[in-house]
Amino acid sequence: MTQIRKSKSKILNVYNSSSNCSNNHCDKYNHHSCGCSKANSHNHSNSCECSKDFSNINNNYYTKEFILKGLNCTNCANKIERNIRKLDGITNSSLNFSTSRLKVEFEKKLESTIYEIINKIVTNLEPDVDVIDTSIVLNNDHSTKEFTLKGLNCTNCANKIERNIKNLDGVINSSLNFSTSKLKVEFEKKLESTIYETITKIVTNLEPDVKVIDTISNLNKSNSYNNKKNKNNINTLPIKMILTLAFMGLGFLFKKESFGFIPFLIGYFIISFSIMKKSIKNIIKGEIFDENFLMVIATLAAISVAEYPEAIMVMLLYQVGEYFQGRAVESSRKSISDLMDIRPDYANLKSNNKIKKVSPNKVSVGDIIIVKPGEKVPLDGIVIEGNSSVDTKALTGESIPKEVSKNTSITSGFINIDGLLTIRVTKTFGESAVSKILDLVQNATSKKAKTELRITKFAKYYTPIVVLIAVLLTIIPPIFIPSQTFNTWLIRGATFLVVSCPCALVISIPMSYFAGLGASSKSGVLVKGGNYLEALNNVGTLVFDKTGTLTKGNFKVDKIVSSNDFNKDDFLKYVAHVESFSTHPIAVSIVSEFNGTINKDLIKNYKEIRGKGVEALVDGKLVSSGNLKFLRDKGITVAESDAFGTVIYTAIDNKYIGFISIKDEIKEDSKKAILGFKKLDINNIVMLTGDRKITAVNVSKELSISNYKYGLLPNEKVSEVENLIKNKGNKSLVFVGDGINDAPVLARADVGIAMGGVGSDAAIEAADVVIMNDAPSKIINAIKIAKKTKRIANENIFMSILVKLIIMVLALFGLAPMWLAIFGDVGVSIIAVFNAMRILKIN
Repeated sequence: MTQIRKSKSKILNVYNSSSNCSNNHCDKYNHHSCGCSKANSHNHSNSCECSKDFSNINNNYYTKEFILKGLNCTNCANKIERNIRKLDGITNSSLNFSTSRLKVEFEKKLESTIYEIINKIVTNLEPDVDVIDTSIVLNNDHSTKEFTLKGLNCTNCANKIERNIKNLDGVINSSLNFSTSKLKVEFEKKLESTIYETITKIVTNLEPDVKVIDTISNLNKSNSYNNKKNKNNINTLPIKMILTLAFMGLGFLFKKESFGFIPFLIGYFIISFSIMKKSIKNIIKGEIFDENFLMVIATLAAISVAEYPEAIMVMLLYQVGEYFQGRAVESSRKSISDLMDIRPDYANLKSNNKIKKVSPNKVSVGDIIIVKPGEKVPLDGIVIEGNSSVDTKALTGESIPKEVSKNTSITSGFINIDGLLTIRVTKTFGESAVSKILDLVQNATSKKAKTELRITKFAKYYTPIVVLIAVLLTIIPPIFIPSQTFNTWLIRGATFLVVSCPCALVISIPMSYFAGLGASSKSGVLVKGGNYLEALNNVGTLVFDKTGTLTKGNFKVDKIVSSNDFNKDDFLKYVAHVESFSTHPIAVSIVSEFNGTINKDLIKNYKEIRGKGVEALVDGKLVSSGNLKFLRDKGITVAESDAFGTVIYTAIDNKYIGFISIKDEIKEDSKKAILGFKKLDINNIVMLTGDRKITAVNVSKELSISNYKYGLLPNEKVSEVENLIKNKGNKSLVFVGDGINDAPVLARADVGIAMGGVGSDAAIEAADVVIMNDAPSKIINAIKIAKKTKRIANENIFMSILVKLIIMVLALFGLAPMWLAIFGDVGVSIIAVFNAMRILKIN
């Protein structure tokens, strides 16, 4: 399997965003070399997420994002990406064709020339494409809006809408997600007052029955405009059907009369007018091969040979089929959207002892909000008053309520069950967990699975080829077979045209993957794209970090051993003082074990040696505390302890005094997870840890993991994963860590899975899949959903192609009426969409 390529830029962005860490003693490179990577345990302020030293990367490399406005050719996009990646000084490039966004990671020396370099490559390949530097755009006046296109059930029309909006003057970028009907538009500020009307006009021209709703700001102007526009937007299909059937009846009544064809034609134009109108508009715009064109040509062919009833019934059945197909798509969208119904509608803002119901967007950091029983928590914050149970199922998939009380952190999207909570807001709505999760879910479909990309490419060439076959089928037999008439083969060719529309594939396959993403979210697993869901279908190697992933990451002092020169209490006092400046969880556990008061006035000349330990003068004595290598490098004789857990060795005035062993518990869920993976025939399970051999051996024995590596620094974990990738064959390699500390390995793996996603911005940013609690067994659910998604997608492909081929063969021999071809198009589409919805039924 070709490795899923991921840009290192996402790692850099996380680290850059965390550069405001004010703690000088932050453990940036695993200072005890214990293998701990629990960023959330570092007890930093909310502004600090850092847990490793990536300063070399930050100093030597830059990341920029460009928008390639007007890029409509997938082949050209691939060439652009390849050419940029080959350039000297470019470390990586990633071009998302769906959003027209190009991310480039480059060496510092190219900073002043990178735009010119990118622009030259793009212009050489695609002269009409504009390259926009988003960093410049962000500094200027621009806006972003999101619209819902209610009733959009045509994938081809969705692509046309997206292209037309993207090419508007003043529009920087547009992205239309067909599965969610969400349209995101970035535009210059000057278009703020007209953007809604402009988009509505484009949508109405292409799809008159689609409603445009402003879902970001919910402006009254937009809603009133929509209401006016859609007052008369009732379903006219029943009226058309009644009139058409009435004129069709008149046609049969006067069939023998010279004017008998006129009622048939009137009935045909009543039912087909809207389709003919769309087809003519699209032809004018250069869009020929769509379903409207195929239906018009096929039915006009039938009329030309006086098969009036056939032409009318084809159009009638097509319109009815399209209506039910649209209902099926809308129903499936609603089913998936309901799975992630976590967006809060309002917040109860407390101000001057009064409570006012406001939009969550209007609440600022530091404001006080009230959450009543039964309400959703609208923003992330800290509980300052009250006790309650909260339902976390929508985010974590867990059915057991969580207890919250004063000073407890609480996450947006939770549902308050039984108590009144007063919360101080710590993040704006745009930065809240619920907002980021919704954004991930809605944008996940932009990262398409290979199956989706293949179907899109297949559809692009399939329809013109079938049209050509239909033309040849109409012309060649009457010429070379004397007994055959042109009229006979014209009808057969028209049937070919009707059945050629690839709607069943183009709609149902993306819906299958979107349903898979929704089902994963329901079970508490966020998958950031169909490509990662597809990769989870073919897992061959699972690599686990130990601390915080297989173990709880909750460190507790297990044993204190000191020499005769110091009793245990005095020994612990010195170690606690020297460790008191560190926020590393091991240091915190040692300080917590010390019952006395830390007098920081006694501490002088504090120094931290990353990856090894800490040193300082404590009450005039030089105290050195860290791993075995740290003390031995100082020339201190130390005998290695065989104590279980992480061992911190301490010397005072360069004389070894003793050690403290720290124990970490294995998660109850870890053993269940390992057994579950083996039942799924994933037997190559590897554990990587920075901890000592004795700890690694004990954990691996308890979890039945035979393949493990210990004593690894973060960069060595990357090397180990590189070696595993070389031998993984065509299977996926999945790395499971617990957030930002494992970012380099998460990025290198085919699929990077981060644990403990709720409240962890770093984990959500760094990984491809986020487990919304700390349970490794959730990965089993994700793999099962991935397999089910792939199976159902393949079923839809097989069913759609098989039915079409059968009807084509029957049409070839004159055994398939045109109405049967309609079933091969919209009928199969409806069946395929409902089949895709079976993914939502998680066993």
